[in-house]
Amino acid sequence: MSEAPPKKPLVLSRSLGARRLDVGEVRQSFSHGRSKTVSVEVKRKRLLPGASPISEVSPLQTDMARPLGLTDQEWEMRLRVVKNAFQDADKLEERRNKEAGAYAVLEEARQEEQSASEPSASEEVSETPAEAAPPPSPHPDKGREILKSRGLSEEAKGRLRARKPPTSAKRPRLGEDQRRAKISVNTALNEREERLRSQASLWRARRKNRQQQEQEGDMTRQIRDVVIPEVISVQELANRMAVRGAEVIKTLMRLGMTATINQTLDADTAELVVGEFGHNIRRVSEFDIEQGLKGESDLPEDLQTRPPVVTIMGHVDHGKTSLLDALRRTDAALHEAGGITQHIGAYQIQLKDGRRITFIDTPGHAAFTEMRARGANITDIVVLVVAADDGIKNQTIEAIHHAKAAEVPIIVAINKVDKPDATPERVRQELLSHEVVVEAFGGDVLDVEVSAKTGQNLEKLAETILIQSEILDLKANPQRPAEGIVIEAEVRQGLGPIATVLVQRGSLRKGDIFVAGAVSGRVRALLDDHGEKLTIASPGMPVEVTGFGAAPAPGDEFIVVADEARAKSVAQFRERKQKELSSALKARGSVEQMFEKISSDEKLQTLFVVVKADVQGSVEAISNSLAKLSTDEVCVQILHAGVGGITESDIALARTSKALVVGFNVRANLQARDGAQREGIELCYYSIIYDLIDAIKARLSGLLAPERREKILGTAEIRQIFESKKIGKIAGCMVTDGLMRLGARVRLFREGTLVQESTLKTLRRVRDEVSEVSKGFECGLTLTDGQDIREGDSIECFEVEKIVRQLA
Repeated sequence: MSEAPPKKPLVLSRSLGARRLDVGEVRQSFSHGRSKTVSVEVKRKRLLPGASPISEVSPLQTDMARPLGLTDQEWEMRLRVVKNAFQDADKLEERRNKEAGAYAVLEEARQEEQSASEPSASEEVSETPAEAAPPPSPHPDKGREILKSRGLSEEAKGRLRARKPPTSAKRPRLGEDQRRAKISVNTALNEREERLRSQASLWRARRKNRQQQEQEGDMTRQIRDVVIPEVISVQELANRMAVRGAEVIKTLMRLGMTATINQTLDADTAELVVGEFGHNIRRVSEFDIEQGLKGESDLPEDLQTRPPVVTIMGHVDHGKTSLLDALRRTDAALHEAGGITQHIGAYQIQLKDGRRITFIDTPGHAAFTEMRARGANITDIVVLVVAADDGIKNQTIEAIHHAKAAEVPIIVAINKVDKPDATPERVRQELLSHEVVVEAFGGDVLDVEVSAKTGQNLEKLAETILIQSEILDLKANPQRPAEGIVIEAEVRQGLGPIATVLVQRGSLRKGDIFVAGAVSGRVRALLDDHGEKLTIASPGMPVEVTGFGAAPAPGDEFIVVADEARAKSVAQFRERKQKELSSALKARGSVEQMFEKISSDEKLQTLFVVVKADVQGSVEAISNSLAKLSTDEVCVQILHAGVGGITESDIALARTSKALVVGFNVRANLQARDGAQREGIELCYYSIIYDLIDAIKARLSGLLAPERREKILGTAEIRQIFESKKIGKIAGCMVTDGLMRLGARVRLFREGTLVQESTLKTLRRVRDEVSEVSKGFECGLTLTDGQDIREGDSIECFEVEKIVRQLA
């Protein structure tokens, strides 16, 4: 079998009339170093008469293949560019050769001058380096002559003087590799591209470089003192060591632990991690976080006189707020719902001589016991207001007990002395029974007869308060961070959580960082009792403070701290302790108590309530009052109690248990009202606290099981038994007392012993069915389960009455 002839390249046949052809090769380059060579035949263009051939334009034409798609003008232009490039390269090479020769001549001149200036071996060398002569410079005239003979320009001469001479005397000519580095048409068309580095290779190189930098950084890492509490999160531990969280997680994995960035670690594990990083370890207890929070005690020379803090206490409707309004010349009592005070308020008045007194007004209703106790604990003096026409009442006695427990002096203000039936002497006599002896009876308690309506003796009351404050010698240091106590808190629209704070010592300024209970924040604004903005609050001044993260609890300590981190750590610690305490209280009790609670819960009727109020003190008073309404049969369970208006989240919480949503001096927004109507949740609004308590008490009364009472209707004696195939045994009876009623409950007695309890099924008089048979008449009757009846048995007829019960 003969071999197949080789394939011939595809050419343009002359039979088709083609002109002379030039055969060339074009190399195509692809990615990853791949290339492909393609043979190309180019058809020449016929030259017109008088035109010069392309070969005369450039001698490089014989070495280059003309690419496809180029016109003659483009091809000629490209050849000219290549020719000019080579000419420029030759000129550059010639200039460099001249410069290299000049460098060589200069170097020779320097060497000759240096050899001529070297000292002989017999000459003495100076002992000190300062006496050594500097090396001589080359001869300037000889260098100029050499440069002038070279024919260089002044610019080239200056460049030669500035630069260092080359190491070799003669600069080599440009090699083939250097020529190829220059971009030309020939290189662009025929030279193969170098293989580029892949993206993965570049990524590996960067990662290796980064790892080397991290290792170098580890060697130079700063050693820190890391404070380790009892519990700390991975992220917080990384922040304290100034490392990334991922590095801490890797260290934990090497120690055999798997943790996330938000997971908490115990102190022992955190100590191991810190030791791996080489830092110094300092273990602290959680309770150490509050140490030094209040600062040191004040020096006597730093103390200055401050205004007294006076709390006005007494029974409801005895004129406490009216008396305070008369002193302040305001009408706050008119703005209280029902004419009674339901909020604790703080005010400051200035007398004619410039001295100031801070007043705290407390509610007198029985539900506000906690408010009155809080007011007595933060005050310097208690003004006990007693109505001259009413005398000592329950809340008056309670106020006396609070004042004695707080160990503060009492000033008795006998109010309403302008009334015709006022008897101040009776008030003084009643105070004796509670161990309050006024000065008129030889005691040490000051008393003043006043009238808030007419303004009688108001100045005398203020003067008495100032005399008592001078006896107490009230002083504080204003040149220190502020400390105080939260009197009241609320959520106000446009301002957010806001609290009334009484500054006890130090000065509070705008921008101070503080912690109040389990809440931290920064003071954004200070407002006085008239709503005016302040820049600083001195000791003894009540101010409204904005900038809380949430509404604090009344009675919480308000302390200014140095930085925000300390405030947040203290607030988080207190919040965590509160949660742990509430969980422990819920879980307290033995197994027997748990089973008893389960059995009692099956019979217990529960009213679920969501409480929202305008201020924190009202929330506290309502919650305590509702908790006292619970009994063994019914109870009130408060699902949520908070400050602010009723929102959609409150409706969603009430929906699960069909709870009652109560708003005290607040209203629901539009979305909450629509949600309540859609889910069938009842919204109740109140502005007076005893109306709210009465309404909840009525609902609890409706949950009570009615009381069952038996009413004996009459008795009958069975004298004869009749048998009936359809009905069974029929008892012939004589009604001996009261009456027999159809459908009533009956008891069958035999010889004084209860046999059974049944229902009167049928009742007949002679042959007629009747509903009742009275005393002295005979009747026939049957019972629902009355087959076991005998002559001589007695039947007692009774009915059960259900009586609606009320909570006491």
